[in-house]
Amino acid sequence: MGDDAIRVRLTTRGRRTGRPHTVWLTAVSYMGDYYFSRHRPDSDWFLNALADPSVLVHVEGRAVEGMASRVDDPATVSTISSIKYPGEARAAERRVAIRVERRPGNGKPA
Repeated sequence: MGDDAIRVRLTTRGRRTGRPHTVWLTAVSYMGDYYFSRHRPDSDWFLNALADPSVLVHVEGRAVEGMASRVDDPATVSTISSIKYPGEARAAERRVAIRVERRPGNGKPA
């Protein structure tokens, strides 16, 4: 897995309902983990991942289990943005991000 932007589905648990919530997003595969970013921390998927960090990333026909956490390091968020938006002005915009650390030995067919 190289450092690049890929389209995936992210499944979180609803912070109010507890039901699965799946969305299509552009993830950044970076140093073996998945990163997701946006302008503000007000989307359901972002808030759900912070409330219950056990998530699934559906990529290339596999469901990869992971643990989400907020990225607080501005340099890492900047790196993620530059990979997600190469050569675009929006790569320099302020963003929030979560990291999904892959659980070892998983990747079941989705």
